[in-house]
Order: sequence, then structure tokens, then C-alpha cells
Amino acid sequence: MSYAVKEIFLTLQGEGRQAGRRAVFLRLSGCNLWSGRERDRTSADCTFCDTDFVGIDGENGGRYEADALAAKVEMLWGAAEARREPASARRLVVVTGGEPLLQLDTALIDALHHRGFEIAVESNGTLPAPPGIDWLCISPKAGTTVVQRSGNELKLVWPQKGIDPDELAAWDFEHFLIQPMDGADPGSALKDSIAFVMGHPGWALSLQAHKLIGLP
Repeated sequence: MSYAVKEIFLTLQGEGRQAGRRAVFLRLSGCNLWSGRERDRTSADCTFCDTDFVGIDGENGGRYEADALAAKVEMLWGAAEARREPASARRLVVVTGGEPLLQLDTALIDALHHRGFEIAVESNGTLPAPPGIDWLCISPKAGTTVVQRSGNELKLVWPQKGIDPDELAAWDFEHFLIQPMDGADPGSALKDSIAFVMGHPGWALSLQAHKLIGLP
């Protein structure tokens, strides 16, 4: 199988419980909640996506077989671990989209593991996750059917009409995060998110730190 890849780049993880970690971002093309075309946004199941996941024309984009894709991820990671690094300096690849579970499979998971990568995945949860993922983040969208109700972290973009955080809190996750929506009024979204966390101590605030410091 070949994988349609929008882009691959080295950066810092900007969101969630692993924020600040050096990571290779592997963005797979396509999504099942929005076509990616602006003319379709208002009728999409997810109307607030801030990511370009259409096509294979991004940085290091293209079509790859599993071994070649894992080799590209390893090349972009570089030789940092060849220096004297602490034991915690694990290789990390973040597989994202769009919706990465449209393409991510056992062959690619095995190829990335073979090259020593810890695999983190960011998904909307409407597709079941294959075995072997090391860190699974699910970000549910209002009005969709979430079948993947367990993982490491649940990240709820806020505010969202039509979604009940109390229902989500019963799902099987280690961490529950509220992330302000980066939309037309980010100030109000941040204020609402802070107020929510202050009133719900089982949740924590997640910020898009990469945007704050100017990283992709």
C-alpha cells in the first residue's frame, strides 16, 4: 500500500500533554469530516478545521510505501541522539491529518517502530485505531459518531455547540483537555475554556503553543 502524504517536517509538539517535545510531524492527506475545500466548509461535519490536509504538495509530500516513509521520517529526525542525550530523548513521530486513521495501518506502524519511533496519533475518533499506537489523542467533533472512546488523551476544542463534556468524561482516557477554538473570536474561546476548566477540575487547559512561538 502507498500512503498519500500532505507534508512531513521536524518541529515541536505544540498541543496536549506532550507539548514541547521534539517531533516529526507526518500529516496524511484526506479527512472523513470535511473535503478540505472552503466551499464545503459550512456543510461539513467539522466546520472549524485550521489545517490544510488536501493533496500531496506540502513539504516532503508525496506518495510513499511504508518503509520509504519511515526512512524519510528518520532522516528528518536527524542525528540528535548521536550526541550525549538523556534517556528520555525518545524519537517521536506525530501522525496527524486530516484524519490519519483513514490510512495508518499495521505496516506503517511496524515500519516506524522498526526505526525506533514512538508513535503518537491525533484522530477525530470516528474510526477505530489499529493496535500498536503508543499515544492516542482523540478530538471529538459535535454531531459525529465517535467509536474510539479510549486512549491517552481526549482533547475537546471549545466551545462546540451540540457536544456534552459530561458524557465525554465517562470515556476511558487518562487525560481530559479543553483547547480554545482558533476561530473568529479566539479571545472569547480562551475565556470560555478557562472558565470551563475552573468549573471542572477533571479537565486541563491545552493551548496551541506552537502558534504562540511561531512554529508550524
